[in-house]
Amino acid sequence: MQIEKLRGQGLDHFFEGILSLNNLEECYAFFDDVCTVNEIQSMAQRFQVAKMLHEGKTYSVIETETGASTATISRVKRSLNYGNDMYEVVFARMEQDNEK
Repeated sequence: MQIEKLRGQGLDHFFEGILSLNNLEECYAFFDDVCTVNEIQSMAQRFQVAKMLHEGKTYSVIETETGASTATISRVKRSLNYGNDMYEVVFARMEQDNEK
């Protein structure tokens, strides 16, 4: 599992910092400090691709709506199929929050 290769005190502190953020504005400001605009947009695009795959959208629809390459879509699909199932956890929690 790749998570074990990533695990370490520095990354623990980074994730704890992210978890300490209170709202969207703090997230925007923090990620603006930490990442380039292109890095943030790439992460957001991959998340959107994952959501659309989760919803059963086709590659061509996803490519058209997100501008993602088929290579990116395939990479995200592999994560959905063989990853840690965290996209599913996040989508389920977001759906629960939307129902409140």
